[in-house]
Amino acid sequence: MSLRPTLDFLLYDWLRADALNARTRFADHSRETFDAVLDTCERIAREKYAPFNRLVDTEEPRFDGERVILPAATKEAWKAYVASGLLSAAQDYEIGGMQLPYTIEAAAGTFFALASVSIGSGMLTIGNANLLMAHGTELQKRVFALNEFSGRFSGTMCLSEPQAGSSLSDVATRATPDGDDYESDPLGPRYRLKGNKMWISAGEHELSENIVHLVLAKIPGADGLPVPGTRGISLFIVPKWLVKVESPHPNPLPEGEGASVVLGERNDVALAGLNHKLGWRGTTNTLLNFGEGKYPVRGAAGAIGYLVGKPGEGLRCMFHMMNEARIGIGLAATALGLAGYYASLDYAKNRPQGRPVGPAGKDAARPQVRIIEHADVKRMLLAQKSYGEGALALLLYCARLVDEQHTGDAASADEARLLLEVLTPVAKSWPSEFCLEANSLAIQIHGGYGYTRDFPVEQYWRDNRLNMIHEGTHGIQAADLLGRKVTMEGGKGLKLLADRVNATIERTIHEPALAQYANALGEALHKLGAATKAAWATGNPAEALANAVPYMQAFGHTVIAWMWLDVAATVIASSRARGVADEGRLRAMRYFFHYELPKTGAWLSVVQTRDPTCADTPEEAF
Repeated sequence: MSLRPTLDFLLYDWLRADALNARTRFADHSRETFDAVLDTCERIAREKYAPFNRLVDTEEPRFDGERVILPAATKEAWKAYVASGLLSAAQDYEIGGMQLPYTIEAAAGTFFALASVSIGSGMLTIGNANLLMAHGTELQKRVFALNEFSGRFSGTMCLSEPQAGSSLSDVATRATPDGDDYESDPLGPRYRLKGNKMWISAGEHELSENIVHLVLAKIPGADGLPVPGTRGISLFIVPKWLVKVESPHPNPLPEGEGASVVLGERNDVALAGLNHKLGWRGTTNTLLNFGEGKYPVRGAAGAIGYLVGKPGEGLRCMFHMMNEARIGIGLAATALGLAGYYASLDYAKNRPQGRPVGPAGKDAARPQVRIIEHADVKRMLLAQKSYGEGALALLLYCARLVDEQHTGDAASADEARLLLEVLTPVAKSWPSEFCLEANSLAIQIHGGYGYTRDFPVEQYWRDNRLNMIHEGTHGIQAADLLGRKVTMEGGKGLKLLADRVNATIERTIHEPALAQYANALGEALHKLGAATKAAWATGNPAEALANAVPYMQAFGHTVIAWMWLDVAATVIASSRARGVADEGRLRAMRYFFHYELPKTGAWLSVVQTRDPTCADTPEEAF
């Protein structure tokens, strides 16, 4: 089964992505150019990624004491990805971009995650460069970002530390001014960084000439002590190799051109070790030591870093990249869920086992039937389809909001911003949880074969299990949703989301085939709103957030139900002849409303009553 028909339906029939061509930024594009991008990425993923997914899982990155060694297939995949132009696809023509809508870029990227999320593509490099385009100086953009968009450099994000994990206020990496002239460096105020960063994906390799690390660190105050909390965090560019800028001043450079740079001496960034993970094994995951003196710069220990933005505003800048990465992780989780669904669907159509139950029971004399004929296998397939395609709809909807935020009028752009604030935690976390469940069901359909390496579904599960932790754990995203996003700006974002859901309900309430589902969604939305108010009734964050994860689950299920109802409305309203794919969409929608949406009641019950069971359990009781 191919992803492409589903993408085409969601992009063109449902989201009307081709209508973006009416906007000035995308005026040179058409359905044909969008399809050409999708064709190219689908082909590269099929030829350079999919055949090597098992290889990169079994031949993990290894360090020989001097360099990290990866399979040759990884290098070839990276080269093909760079050649596709997708790294700079959304950028201006003047810097080599395609001015492609993010909606199309996100859809195209799904092919790579489906084929081999472990090989990876350019998510971190694109996010790193986009951050610099938003917050960097003109020369930082031209020296680092533009070289990342070209594929000459690659990028990372360095947040976590061994002792701090997700608690960024506790980062211990320090940045001190490098000399009396530290403020006069053309690349930005120059600092020496010392500290350790953990779980850094793509932190060391030889796929690109240079690696641009974006590092969070604290600058000591006048008393020599770091400012407590996240207010003291600043952001720094720390390249693996220092660069020499042949034209150090931005003014002589023609508009849009990258600065001409050559690599200089090795920066004091050392690989302390490779993490050997459950999944995503083809991507290097590293512990990096900054400034330990292994590679002294100008005779001294300390990694050279260039300040991005203002001191103390590092986390604000980094959120630009983090939010992009959260949507990217949601897409990766979704693609893995769909990969497992496609594999288990194929298996179920071909595996004979068992006999149907008739009025007189089973007849052992009859031949076995394929397992897809059993109701429970159909249940597991429908669950996977409803999770995977529902999540894909949500992620593409979010991508469409990104385009609206960047190219819509002022009012529409602000609405898109607010909706993204509310939906981003869901877009990252819901697919990470429920597309993982889809992978578990794919293994179940395979039976005993499912947990062997003879079939791919166990690898999909292992790869996907990381995504509930990637880019902010499930609990952190849930606390962000209930603790900040639904209450920000007086609850404006939540109200705006409810308005959009209600618009779909109003559009479908009088459609006989959809009316009962419109009513069910309306009831779920009402319960969600009531639970949100009840959670905060005492104004005590500890009470409100004790059940943030059940709230996230209910919120996500309500949003996915909305996606499915809206998709179903498109199917019903279509003037073209309804095919088997449309029937599949309607069946998946029915499954989600009958089997999944009712679960929100139990989740919201503990939220509404601020159930203290978990929070009040003493440590000794465990």
